[in-house]
Amino acid sequence: MAAVSCSPQRQPEGVYTLRYATPYPPQHPFSRADQRWIDHVQTASQGKLHIDTFWSGMLTSSDQSVLELRHGVADVAAIQPIYERGGAHVLRTQTGFYAGARSFEEQVSVYKCLAKRFAPFRDELSGLTVLAAQGGNLPGIATRDTRIGSLGDLAGLRLRAPSELMELLKALGADPVTMPMGDVYASLARGVIDGVVAPLDALRSLHLAEVAHNFTRMAIPRGAYPARAVRNQSLQRLPTALQAVVRESRDVWETALAGELDQAEAAGLTYAAEHHISLSDLPAPDQAAFHLAYNKAARERARSLQGGEAIFDAAQTWVAALHTQQGDKNGSTSLNCNYR
Repeated sequence: MAAVSCSPQRQPEGVYTLRYATPYPPQHPFSRADQRWIDHVQTASQGKLHIDTFWSGMLTSSDQSVLELRHGVADVAAIQPIYERGGAHVLRTQTGFYAGARSFEEQVSVYKCLAKRFAPFRDELSGLTVLAAQGGNLPGIATRDTRIGSLGDLAGLRLRAPSELMELLKALGADPVTMPMGDVYASLARGVIDGVVAPLDALRSLHLAEVAHNFTRMAIPRGAYPARAVRNQSLQRLPTALQAVVRESRDVWETALAGELDQAEAAGLTYAAEHHISLSDLPAPDQAAFHLAYNKAARERARSLQGGEAIFDAAQTWVAALHTQQGDKNGSTSLNCNYR
């Protein structure tokens, strides 16, 4: 793919323009959060910063977004290192180390501590500055035809799943594959896959209720990852005051993402009921067995990374610290990253 120069251009009236690119359509919850960030930086800059938006993969793809942003296809982008074809092994693998994190805010707090402490989190994003980390609602499994009533029902099912679940699902008898979420609807409709590991809100936001008729709530753990970033060269071409507006917008973007996901989860539940989706919960013994297998597999994946077990242990230490704080401080999700 030929790189397109998208450096911020100074307009005659003193307005600077940044191009923002995302693979998601404008009505997606993530895109609504993006629009809140766009509105914020344009207002905070007193109109001196303008964001041109490119939705639905017009400029960037799902599986090469980090590379494309680094090479100037856009100035700011939704990045998905968990799908990157190469160069993001630590960022992809670490998303499986968050067992016990129960909310977007907990996931992001742990991620920030990991990114602060471990150099590979920064090295794999060289040339970029992270503007938002993203967690998510705990996934279950949506299926076309098969209702999952036990772990044994996973046997033989071809399931789209995140990379951190590949080996675990294989051990449970499933046939997992990885693909961008944007490809899931068509794959389910054609019967290429039998189901997808996804949060409940995907039934509505990705219209999966049209092609999947069952949803099993499994409380599958998930982690956070860097999800919005600006190209350093683009940032550094802005005046210092506008650089500060962009750098200081992180909390705005993360709060918007968290809020949209909360609303999407509630809307997904309503949507599922309206579309007569069969909703079920994995039986408690199966859920407990799944979590034991998940943690065992996560440590095995950690051993595939240089220093990976230290990252895994730190993540679990910070998850435990959050739960201790919540017992003492009315639900705080603010972490002391030096906690040991």
